[in-house]
Amino acid sequence: MRRYRVLFALVVLVCASTLGYSYVSSPASAAVATYERQAELPADERTQVVPATGNVTVVAGHGMKGESAALVAFGPEGRVAYYNDTFHGYFDVDPVKGTETTVEYVAERNYEGDACKGSCTLSVVERLNLTTGEIERIYSRVIPADRGANWHDVDRLGENRLLVGAINTDEMYVVNTTTGMTTWEWSTKQAYPISGGGPYPADWAHLNDVERLPDGRYMTSLRNQDAVAFVDPQTGVQENWTLGSDGAHDVLYEQHNPDYIPESEGGPAVVVADSLNDRIVEYQREDGSWNRTWVWTDAEMKWPRDADRLPNGNTLVADTNAHRVLEVNETGAVVWSAEFYAPYELERLGTGDESAGGPSAAAADLDSRGTESADMDENTTSVAGYTPRKVTNSISFVLPVWMGLSDAAVAVLLALTVLAWAVLEYRHVSFSLSFRWPVRRE
Repeated sequence: MRRYRVLFALVVLVCASTLGYSYVSSPASAAVATYERQAELPADERTQVVPATGNVTVVAGHGMKGESAALVAFGPEGRVAYYNDTFHGYFDVDPVKGTETTVEYVAERNYEGDACKGSCTLSVVERLNLTTGEIERIYSRVIPADRGANWHDVDRLGENRLLVGAINTDEMYVVNTTTGMTTWEWSTKQAYPISGGGPYPADWAHLNDVERLPDGRYMTSLRNQDAVAFVDPQTGVQENWTLGSDGAHDVLYEQHNPDYIPESEGGPAVVVADSLNDRIVEYQREDGSWNRTWVWTDAEMKWPRDADRLPNGNTLVADTNAHRVLEVNETGAVVWSAEFYAPYELERLGTGDESAGGPSAAAADLDSRGTESADMDENTTSVAGYTPRKVTNSISFVLPVWMGLSDAAVAVLLALTVLAWAVLEYRHVSFSLSFRWPVRRE
């Protein structure tokens, strides 16, 4: 018995030491703490924490509840210019036209009130002046929390009109922020069968992005249908323009944040975070169809959820489960990067809204880099709707900021070891109790 105890104690010690080292040495965990501490210092005492870019870079982090979700702005010299972790998830970030350091963002947090049965989600659109720190609530709704109740993207259409992508209702709609009235809406159910996508109605379409195009059409990302759809506000979805289709994972696999590049910049083209293929891709519209013209990935990339094409041809990327943001140049080399916990979206101010001012890959002659999806067959074989890539990315997202998949395996081994040790000790215990009258101890 003593031999078993020594073995169990050794396993527990090794596992605990491994997890402890990961906790104190995690780059993403340390980065989040550093950004928060820097933001608490007077502006003239803050030091450079990320490489300089010459512009303000704003990053929105989508953490799990209780984790380190944050909205952070880095100044041109790489110092923290702003930090806020009021909400448990930050998503879309857009520059406000006519300003230099003002943005509008989408965020959410738990809400409990008399009208809620259980818990609800407060989803908001807020305007932030990064220079003064002043925040203005533009639009908000309290949403039942039983249907993936968040908004991931909102696009401004005018002074008092917003185009909202609503995951909870699988629709996009236009709202007048002065009156609160909905003036237009389109439901995914108008064009797609409920037999496809995700589980209905819990998380069926997962409509996670909206964008008004220069010609007045709306583009939206239907994550669970693996498709980017184009909608005419008057006539509905334009099927011949749809990029991707349900289950066609070699084209798109549960994508996020597609950006439209207009003809004036070498399009029509769409650059998109092809999330579960762990890559960034671009498709060019040619002769009535979509052709892939660019792809970028590397060995670290894990579930990217945003990609913005800059005017100089570089591409900004939010790599969520690799806990980093990065910029790649025309040859595919990484020219800027920073550690960040679960980034959802980032914006480089002064370069236009998302990819609106950036050239297409074909026009800029961008070099592709990384593995094509055709070489990923082992990761796209589906069992009950799940693939190895989807399972590992889902696990990575719910793990604490400092814990990787290998750490999770160590944690499971530690738990099983402690359980086995406890069972073994119980089976060999010589102490017993019996209850009779009168009570007797043996």
